[in-house]
Amino acid sequence: MLKRLMLIIAMCMAGQAMAQDTILQRLDTGDEGRAWEAVGRLDLAGRGFCTGALIAPDLVLTAAHCLFDRETGARLDHEKIEFLAGWRNGRASAYRWVRRAVVHPDYRFDRKLPADRVRNDLAVLKLHHPVRNTRIIPFATDRHPRQGQQIGVVSYARGRADAPSLEQMCDVMERREGVLITSCDVDFGASGAPMFSFDTGVPRVVSVVSAMADMDGRKVSLGTQLEGPLQVLMAAYEQAAGEGGARRMFSTGTDRATGAKFGKP
Repeated sequence: MLKRLMLIIAMCMAGQAMAQDTILQRLDTGDEGRAWEAVGRLDLAGRGFCTGALIAPDLVLTAAHCLFDRETGARLDHEKIEFLAGWRNGRASAYRWVRRAVVHPDYRFDRKLPADRVRNDLAVLKLHHPVRNTRIIPFATDRHPRQGQQIGVVSYARGRADAPSLEQMCDVMERREGVLITSCDVDFGASGAPMFSFDTGVPRVVSVVSAMADMDGRKVSLGTQLEGPLQVLMAAYEQAAGEGGARRMFSTGTDRATGAKFGKP
């Protein structure tokens, strides 16, 4: 049961960065990061940072708790949040301010139980201007992965805020109460980072990082089972925006010809 988990919400304040050992591959060069330019750092109104990923030219998917002040629980001013696509060593491939932020309607920042905090921990950010760049290709989303399936994560985090890192393969350990429990290595700042499947040879977002936790003495990461919560979130987004028709979010992703691959460790 999820009661076995000691939950720590994986949100980072920029001033807390420190060095640490990691098995993650830093994507320091343009060649290394080319397939992942649609992942970016979210600078949170001077209150730290999270990770997000483009799922459309004008929409960033991230964790809902990133939009709240972790001390007071108050919503951050979304107009002071900036998305830095492909941020690496002091430069981004695109800079965009956030125009609108919509949180999953069933998410509550003050809930205490792990499953309640994680299962709907999703938000979408509407950018002031779409990202139109042939190097920055939004990711398709996909249905939740199977237990035992290998996935990957690209994230910014403590000690590596200046460049994204790729964990090529980690495992879906359990699926319970709408929550994915994975072996992926995350740290403060990785909140909202996309978790990818790669079954078709093309990376597709299957979850976002919500929290890190301890389970029976082992460090694990938690994310929502994306499909149902994302559909609800997008319906709320369309209603808030007054836009007709829901966007089609789930696809095979086979049209995203990046050539990116997760290598076997």
